[in-house]
Formats: sequence, C-alpha cells, structure tokens
Amino acid sequence: MALLITDDCINCDVCEPACPNSAISQGQDIYEIAPQRCTECVGHFDVPQCVEVCPVSCIISDPQHPETREQLEAKYQQLMASA
Repeated sequence: MALLITDDCINCDVCEPACPNSAISQGQDIYEIAPQRCTECVGHFDVPQCVEVCPVSCIISDPQHPETREQLEAKYQQLMASA
C-alpha cells in the first residue's frame, strides 16, 4: 500500500530527503507522496523512512492505493530498472 501524508503535516521538510524513491514532494499546502513511486521503502529499508523521521506521525497507509508486499517489490524493481 502506498503511503499518504495527512493534513496534520507541519511542513518540517524531513520526509522528502528521507525517501529513497523520490516519491515525496512539496504540494500546494503540505508534502505529498506520489503513489506510483512509493514502495514503503521495500527494497531499500525494513521500514518506511518517512514514517521513521516524521515528528508528528502524519504518514499513514493510503486506502486509495492498496498493494501487497509482492506488488511493492515489483514496483521497486520497475523503478530501479528505469533509474
């Protein structure tokens, strides 16, 4: 499942550089996660790095983008192949 940044985001700037897939960018009001690039850090780390560094715990699973671990691994492989 891709991750989602909620409206509780305080724009602290720590999540964007922590993302190994460059899936996080500044949106109009808060940071946003591009679901097509988010692998929940599968292939890079054991836990999502954005969740680890977020000081307000505003990053949750995105119910609009359910994915299995196998799908996240396939997305990781595809992202690495096109890098």
